[in-house]
Amino acid sequence: MKRTILVGVGGRSVMWRDAAAFRYPQSSTLVGLCDINPGRLDLALRQLRSHGVTTPMALFPPEEFERQIRALNANTVIVTSRDSTHDDYIVRALEAGCEVITEKPMTISAEKCRRILDAVRRTGRSVRVTFNYRYSPPRRQVKELLQSGVIGRVLSVEFKWMLDTSHGADYFRRWHRNKANSGGLLVHKATHHFDLVNWWINSVPETVAAFGDRVFYRPEQALRYGLMRRAERCAECPESPRCPFFLDVRGNARLRELYYNQEGYDGYQRDRCVFSDQIDIEDTMNVIVSYRSGVKMTYTLTAFSPWEGYHIVFNGTRGRLEHLMRESSYVNADGRTPGEMIRDATTINVMPHFSKGYYVPVEEGQGGHGGGDQRLMDDLFLPDPGPDPLGLRADHRAGAWSILTGIAANHSIAEKRIVPVAELVPDLDLPDYPPTPAWDLPIGLPVDGSPASG
Repeated sequence: MKRTILVGVGGRSVMWRDAAAFRYPQSSTLVGLCDINPGRLDLALRQLRSHGVTTPMALFPPEEFERQIRALNANTVIVTSRDSTHDDYIVRALEAGCEVITEKPMTISAEKCRRILDAVRRTGRSVRVTFNYRYSPPRRQVKELLQSGVIGRVLSVEFKWMLDTSHGADYFRRWHRNKANSGGLLVHKATHHFDLVNWWINSVPETVAAFGDRVFYRPEQALRYGLMRRAERCAECPESPRCPFFLDVRGNARLRELYYNQEGYDGYQRDRCVFSDQIDIEDTMNVIVSYRSGVKMTYTLTAFSPWEGYHIVFNGTRGRLEHLMRESSYVNADGRTPGEMIRDATTINVMPHFSKGYYVPVEEGQGGHGGGDQRLMDDLFLPDPGPDPLGLRADHRAGAWSILTGIAANHSIAEKRIVPVAELVPDLDLPDYPPTPAWDLPIGLPVDGSPASG
């Protein structure tokens, strides 16, 4: 039985809180909540009580973390706090005797990553990183197709991810707007994307080159909209009636009770201006990655697109696979389901060489993140989740490799150079990806005594 403490009770925590508290009573009991904001702690407890949860629940600040782990006899910690604090809670939990489940990204810098890896080696305890996108049915289908050899050995990848002017803009209102908190979108958001590619192609990044800038969410863009009298937050802005990016943090009941009503405790404002000159993260990014397997990837991330989703292409020795996913947009914690799959606008197209190609019927995923959220919860909390032939489960190694592309990209942008990933975190073990099929090995490598062919 998991005796669980949840650290961080902001908008993303609710799924984890409810899973640990009452959705899997046969395997988990939520015994404590930890946060810097006592108002949000009280709100979380009231919401649990409204769901019929009557078990005792400790509410406490970070400085009581280890003491409460001992007092509550906790054995599991779920980390959903601000990205920059993940390493602190992960290491403290491991050293206090707990296993850890952490939201992505595992952390935001090479130094913090090394700290976590050292703690895992020292304590022998586990860290699970919650890559819900792996669990989404269409992404699993792509993995199965690539593993089957339908396009042969993957040689290159073209990947474009679009955040729209609702979801994308939201990163420029919140604490994510500063790299010291989030690592920027190349770490906070793209950790999902880079993990998917690592997992899809059974490889890890070797060298990274990147360009990035903030070209849209700038004061100049506000002037293009004629917003001449901006305030630093929406709730106090005279331009709010005509600003297309206005967030009514008081008018949305969920945002009001989770954020606006709790400002008096820690001063955090959820509705900062997206055109502020205090922002230091990029909104458009271009990355080139060379993988250990020889695969090369070009990747772009745009945070001001008219639509939400992505387009990815795998070019192989036997053909090409294209996958387009359109997703519903949302603002974090506004009550809408995050990243729902838009069925009629999601496709998987296989194009073998010398043929017309065909579309694969897409398996629909219901719920958050293309149906991945619920499947991830089941895998983490069911007493016997079953085998994992596709390697959906991600540990500290997968968590590290997923962020290292983005961390290396940040270094490349700042230092204007190609960055070898090994200089950031040397001697990092490979994740447990499924075995690479014989047909996917580089030409000339022996397989059972025979040369492989593409």
